[in-house]
Amino acid sequence: MASGHRAQWKGFIKFGEVSCGAALYTAASTSERITFNTINKATGNRVNRVFVDGETEEPVPKELQTKGFEIENGQYIIIDPDEVAATIPESNKFIPCSDVDDVYFDKPYYLTPDKMGGDAFVALRDGMRKSKVAAIARTVLFRRMRTVLIRPHGKGLIATTLNYDYEVRSSKKAFEGMPKLKIEGEMLDLAKHIIGTKKGDFDPATFDDRYEAALAELVKAKMEGRSLPKPKKVEVSKPNDLLAALRESAGVLNATGDKPKRTAANANTGTGRQRAARGAAAEAASSKAAPQRKAS
Repeated sequence: MASGHRAQWKGFIKFGEVSCGAALYTAASTSERITFNTINKATGNRVNRVFVDGETEEPVPKELQTKGFEIENGQYIIIDPDEVAATIPESNKFIPCSDVDDVYFDKPYYLTPDKMGGDAFVALRDGMRKSKVAAIARTVLFRRMRTVLIRPHGKGLIATTLNYDYEVRSSKKAFEGMPKLKIEGEMLDLAKHIIGTKKGDFDPATFDDRYEAALAELVKAKMEGRSLPKPKKVEVSKPNDLLAALRESAGVLNATGDKPKRTAANANTGTGRQRAARGAAAEAASSKAAPQRKAS
C-alpha cells in the first residue's frame, strides 16, 4: 500500500490448509469532510469529552479501556477481544458473488499481502476470480467480531464488512404501506422517456458532494457576515398534477398548444431550462465581477 496509509488490521487469510499474511486498509475515508466541534453556547468554548472512572472520577486513558459485561449491580466480567475471537469457530466458505444482497454491505476495505505469503494471496485472488465466487470469513475488527465478504478487486482483494441479519430491517415491513397502483399508458411512457433522456455511465469522479459545498458556503457566509440562504420549499406532485408535471418534464406541449410554463422549482429539467440556468449563472457572475472591477 502507498506510504502514509496505516493498516487497520494485520492477520492471516486461511483457506483449506493454505494461509497467507494480509493487511487491511480503509477503502473509503471521511477525512476530507468538514467537521464541527461541540461548543458551549453560553461561553463559546469548545466542549471536551473525557472518559472517567465511575468511582474514582479519574480520567481513564484509552489503553486502559476495555469491554465488560455486568453480572450484578456494579460487578463486571472483563471481556478481551482476543478471548472473543478464540471462542468463535472457524468459518469460511465460497459463494457466488451475486448471492449477497447489497443491503447487507457495511464498509469496504482493501486487502493486500503482508510481506510474506504473496504467492498464496495471488492464488486465492485468481482462483476466486476464475471461479466467479466470493469468500465469507470472520475476524475481530475494532474490538468486535465481524463477518466479511472477500472478493477479487484489481490487483488485490476487497473485504466488505457485512451487517448481520438481525441488524437489517425487513423490507416487507418497510414497504407494507405501499399502495397497490399500476401506472400505464401515457404516464408510464412519459416516465420512461424522461429516464431515457437522462441515462449515462457511472463515473464517481463526476459526483460532487453538494452537502460539503453547501457547508463550506455557509461557513464562509457567516465569516463574512453575509445573509444566509433560505431553504427552498419543495412541493410533492399531487396525483391530479402528476401527468402535467411529467409532460412538462418531458417538454411535451399542453392541451392548448402552448409550451408548458417554466417554474423555478423545475429549472433543472429540459434543454431550455439548462440554457436559462446557464444564462442566470452568467448574469450572476457578471454582477459579481462588476464590483471587483470597480474596486481595482
